[in-house]
Amino acid sequence: MSIVISTKKEKLNIDFIHEFLTNSYWAKGRTKEDVSKSIEHSLPFGVYKDDVQIGFARVLTDYTIFAYLMDVFIIKKHQGSGYGKQLIKTIMEHETLCDIPKWMLATADAYRLYEKFGFKEIPDPTIFMSK
Repeated sequence: MSIVISTKKEKLNIDFIHEFLTNSYWAKGRTKEDVSKSIEHSLPFGVYKDDVQIGFARVLTDYTIFAYLMDVFIIKKHQGSGYGKQLIKTIMEHETLCDIPKWMLATADAYRLYEKFGFKEIPDPTIFMSK
């Protein structure tokens, strides 16, 4: 069965996204309002199977120099079906993103997936800061 990947914000199921994110290791404590606002200010990608949302990702970007891939997930029931690869491929080939030279993301457990799309460890992480 194939999936549909859409950037239409009005199609997203905010309750579904919020529930998944607040149970993830990276987004505990985000309110539903936080999730809605973060989607409003980024380019979201909903993943749908039989018109039911099964995954999500969003890209924070200036559409020219830099893009940050965030909040990527496929629900457990559909993991291992290649949908995550299809989602990342769709994002990387998206017409407004495909020419961006600098991409970043953070992950604790999906290195193999992202390496397939050219992501690698930061050569000198000491030059980066966070707050």
